[in-house]
Amino acid sequence: MQNDAGEFVDLYVPRKCSASNRIIGAKDHASIQINIAECQSSAVNRDIVVVVGGTLSADQVDKVTGRFNGQSKTYAICGAIRRMGESDDSILRLAKADGVVAKNF
Repeated sequence: MQNDAGEFVDLYVPRKCSASNRIIGAKDHASIQINIAECQSSAVNRDIVVVVGGTLSADQVDKVTGRFNGQSKTYAICGAIRRMGESDDSILRLAKADGVVAKNF
């Protein structure tokens, strides 16, 4: 398919599971996509805000306390991982690897 500029574009671009690298198909209705926003409450302590079904924008930053720095990580988990009950461990492992959660959490 071509867009108005004449470039070839795909009609559907599938997502990949962040935990298992499986392709998440269009009919996988058990899959989820979760955004984890990193909030900096102080220089030492870190808080985590999980946003499901909504968006956070950079204009929500409090300049005095620095509560939200505008950065978030997006993780997609396929239905097979969720059926095995491994989604919480997978998200925690991925968040530790990305530095969103402290290594000793």
